[in-house]
Amino acid sequence: MRYVTIKDIADALGISKSSVSRALAGDIRNVSPSTIERVRAKALEMGYRRNMTAVNLRAKANKIIGIIVPEITTPFSMAFVTTVQEAVQPLGYRVLIAVSSEDPARERQNLDMFENGRVDGLLVSVTHNLANRDHFENLVRSNFPIVFFDRTIRDLQCSSVCSNDGLMSFFLVEHLIRSGRRRIVNLAGPSYIENSRARSQGYREALEKFHIPVDRRLVVSTGGVSVEDGASAVERLLDGGIDFDAIYCFTETQALGAKRTLQERNIVIPQDVAICTMSGTELSSFVYPQITAVEQNVVEMARIAVRLLLEKIDIPSAPQQNITLHSSLIVRGSTTSEE
Repeated sequence: MRYVTIKDIADALGISKSSVSRALAGDIRNVSPSTIERVRAKALEMGYRRNMTAVNLRAKANKIIGIIVPEITTPFSMAFVTTVQEAVQPLGYRVLIAVSSEDPARERQNLDMFENGRVDGLLVSVTHNLANRDHFENLVRSNFPIVFFDRTIRDLQCSSVCSNDGLMSFFLVEHLIRSGRRRIVNLAGPSYIENSRARSQGYREALEKFHIPVDRRLVVSTGGVSVEDGASAVERLLDGGIDFDAIYCFTETQALGAKRTLQERNIVIPQDVAICTMSGTELSSFVYPQITAVEQNVVEMARIAVRLLLEKIDIPSAPQQNITLHSSLIVRGSTTSEE
């Protein structure tokens, strides 16, 4: 496919390329209003599209923001990306998205791709707290504009925006205890995901408040965050004859898998076993019974992440900012019979 160029418009109108370029840029000092109108009309007629790559090269900027996410299957990731696009497109930025698929090696490839592609800045939710830390540290030391969101890297001196996971985990488990549950399973997240530590800490602190000893058999490392990870973890508990009356999940996908296993085994929710989750989205309301969840303020997270990144793009030496947002506890039928 051949694209219409400024030369094509100039030839069609019998004027110089520089006049066409100035007219398209709205240069009223050097081009008459009538010529501007003629040029724009002809450009529209011929289907001309401005070459933004060339424009940005002349401006020594690409006007591209990269986003790296661990997955793109949940409404959280989709809402984050959509909000970022809506925020930056009016400012002339384009957005490129890369999915790491919970794989540190693929995350490293995504980082290399964006660096070689000369993006102006990155928004990153990491797959692993340690695997690519050296690479991120190099980016931060070089003042490359980068902001972490949701999943961060411990002790890395870089701007970030995340949720108050520890506190909301405490409230979620406290809700289970106040509903009469005492044998509460913690489907913990993988240790290499930073917010797994905060969420498990909230679980332990809630048990401690109500003087409930931690039963290590009820703290289950799933090894992953998928539906199948949650399903297989609950299968192991049931097959092992371990008694429990509630399940607290690290992620919504784990919760959906855990719920599936319970129902396949004819275990009634919430009468026999209650279930709840962190990182809930509207998916939790699409099933029956609907799942009690802590829902993050993803739109606000995306808007703040964009603001922090644009500040860093404008002033690379700008100081880091680490912002924690409040999440919401939504109680539904999976933890109480009263809808």
